[in-house]
Amino acid sequence: MKLVLASGNRGKLAELGELLAGSGIELVPQGALGIADPVEDGQTFVENALIKARNASRLSGLPALADDSGLIVDALGGAPGLISAHYAGVHGDAAGNIARLLRELEGVPAARRTARFYCCLVLLRHAGDPQPLIAEGEWPGLILEAPRGTGGFGYDPVFFDPATGLGAGEMPPERKNPISHRGRALAALKARLGDWMARG
Repeated sequence: MKLVLASGNRGKLAELGELLAGSGIELVPQGALGIADPVEDGQTFVENALIKARNASRLSGLPALADDSGLIVDALGGAPGLISAHYAGVHGDAAGNIARLLRELEGVPAARRTARFYCCLVLLRHAGDPQPLIAEGEWPGLILEAPRGTGGFGYDPVFFDPATGLGAGEMPPERKNPISHRGRALAALKARLGDWMARG
């Protein structure tokens, strides 16, 4: 199955590529087809994922897989949420985003630094598909007071996973990917993929 991946984020491309290895699904990044990101003006992760998937499918003529994800911090009322990628003002400025996040949480005790990564995946057969396959995944954790590790991308250096006792930035991909929000969403999507494909 050949899909256009509606993302230009290299970290997401790498993670999804590794998670789908051996699945029989071939991902073609939208950038390789000259497709730019659309305006993401949805009010939820689901809406933004649908916008991206429809845009990529319409312009490529292929089924499309889109991911919209972010970091939700309880002490900040759910921020950075939908604007996780440009929390500091510039899209993709991971260092700036982390710096702002840590400033906003200055003085907040560890027990109140609860957070979760959230991912919504949308799979469309075509741009007008009335019944997309939608799967979600969450990864609960805590926000560290300072970055740890050199792996991952985005907010990984300041995200701590209590279940493993490691920061996301300290985990090798083979350990992080299966337990991450994206890994969990993809597992949920793959579990329903057979029935979805049989219907269409």
